[in-house]
Amino acid sequence: MDIKSILEKIGQQFTPEEYEAFESFTVSRLWKDYNDDCMEKATVIKNKIDSLDIKFPNGTVNKEYAATFSLPTEDAYDLEIKGVEKIGSECEIDPETNTCKIHGTPTEPGDFEIKVNYKYTGWVPGKELLTRVFRIAINPDPRTLWKDIPTPEDIEYFQPDSACEYVKVEEVNGVPQKDIVVASKRGRSHGHEGKPRDDHFKVNYLEDKSWYIIAVADGAGSAKYSRRGSEIACETAVEHCSSILSSDNDFEEFIKMYQTEQKADNQKLLGDYIYQIVGNAAFKAHRAINAEAAAKGTPAKDYATTLLLAVAKKFDFGWFIASFWVGDGALCIYDKERHYIKLMGTPDGGEFAGQTRFLTMPEIFSDAKSFYGRLRVAIEPDFTALMLMSDGISDPKFETDANLNKVEKWDALWEDLAGNNEFKTKVELIDDNTEAKNQLLEWLNFWSPGNHDDRTLAILY
Repeated sequence: MDIKSILEKIGQQFTPEEYEAFESFTVSRLWKDYNDDCMEKATVIKNKIDSLDIKFPNGTVNKEYAATFSLPTEDAYDLEIKGVEKIGSECEIDPETNTCKIHGTPTEPGDFEIKVNYKYTGWVPGKELLTRVFRIAINPDPRTLWKDIPTPEDIEYFQPDSACEYVKVEEVNGVPQKDIVVASKRGRSHGHEGKPRDDHFKVNYLEDKSWYIIAVADGAGSAKYSRRGSEIACETAVEHCSSILSSDNDFEEFIKMYQTEQKADNQKLLGDYIYQIVGNAAFKAHRAINAEAAAKGTPAKDYATTLLLAVAKKFDFGWFIASFWVGDGALCIYDKERHYIKLMGTPDGGEFAGQTRFLTMPEIFSDAKSFYGRLRVAIEPDFTALMLMSDGISDPKFETDANLNKVEKWDALWEDLAGNNEFKTKVELIDDNTEAKNQLLEWLNFWSPGNHDDRTLAILY
């Protein structure tokens, strides 16, 4: 017997009014039971989906964001994602596996709500979709949190927050000559507090003698007048070298002789020459700083600074380079074609991070053997670049002192300068490109978490 027949038979037992009441009661009861059953199924599935351990990683403004999650196919289907556009992203959904991939680059910080709407097993048209809500935190770009407060011009020993220079050397008989580019920029940590740049540099090219002279100094951040100490060190050292190399023809003749007769006696004599030129330049810088400190009535350590100094000249047999190095940072001859480097000294590390030795320390000059160890000489057929840098460059780009001896790290730095970096900032190190000084200054803006010191880089190329 079908339902219609049953209802007709039941209807014969009631008056029309009773049957109408019975029919209303039965339909309402069945409808309620049906809805309760649907709701129970939906609740079971929602509780299951909501209990899934799905967590979205935090994102960062201007940094690529990616997250993947999935819902069980036996419980959910026809997924729809709402809100990803708020974090500058889009979503790809695989309907076969319910796998969702969110990817993009957030442009604004904040806490954002992402909704996943889905149909569930047992869902029928007209029923509401189920929803699970996720939250994604997008952090600000840390680079935007740094203030750049100009250094007050009325402070003692004021110097600009950045500086750059290009030394263009004209061709000789149609042959391009190496040029110098150097740039120095105040670190973010100093800029955030409106403090001055402590790094300094000085470069010179003696046209009549073809000598290149380069000095880079990094004033100690903890020393009150270190910016003046680095300035005195560079200016004094370059001035001394320029004066000697402009007038001492015997030194050049000896270099030529030394190249053909590298005897023990000649090596000692070469060491004496280097001491008189580069070594004395460092010692004069040391004395000049002491004199300034004494005149001001303050300890010399208030002017604490490192010093990297190099002189270089091309001869018929190749390049002659002599240097002095005290403190951290790096001074290196780099040749890309030969896959070759020569580190012109050893960085002075301390017992704790950030410690080093300074030109102002008396013990730097009291131990003759140790002092001579800071003087280096190299004779090279040619090179791609002679680089001098403060630790604001060497720390983020090399990370450890040991890495300074790895040619692949210098290769990476050279590629970085060529534009292989996050922002594609490029320094065109080609002949006579005077714009390279501004390009290098811009390149110094690179981002490296935890490395916000002053940055100075000088390149003879």
